[in-house]
Amino acid sequence: QVQLVESGGGQVQAGGSLRLSCAASERTFGIYYMAWFRQGPGKERELVGVITRSDSSTYYADSVKGRFTISRDRAKNTVDLQMNSLKPEDSAIYYCAAGRYGGTYPENYNYWGQGTQVTVSS
Repeated sequence: QVQLVESGGGQVQAGGSLRLSCAASERTFGIYYMAWFRQGPGKERELVGVITRSDSSTYYADSVKGRFTISRDRAKNTVDLQMNSLKPEDSAIYYCAAGRYGGTYPENYNYWGQGTQVTVSS
């Protein structure tokens, strides 16, 4: 069972940047799609972006496209989320997730981190 631990959340002013990191307890490259989701107060959990199992292609939600970048370090078993040009509406708890089949729905992912809070002030 894969264990995921996020780090790097915090508070930043609008227009600023944060980098989140997700550390996995075992190898994920070639096995799991790795995704970042977020959930704001009173909102459903939504996909931020996903990186594929093997070729490291990425997909992003329209709301973050061009501002956020997902990358993975195979040697360290980590997946990072670089967030630039942050907006107040990006404030949420951010979760790292792993699943064998990927996709945009949370139900497709079997393993989740505990989440890390991101707060963007205007």
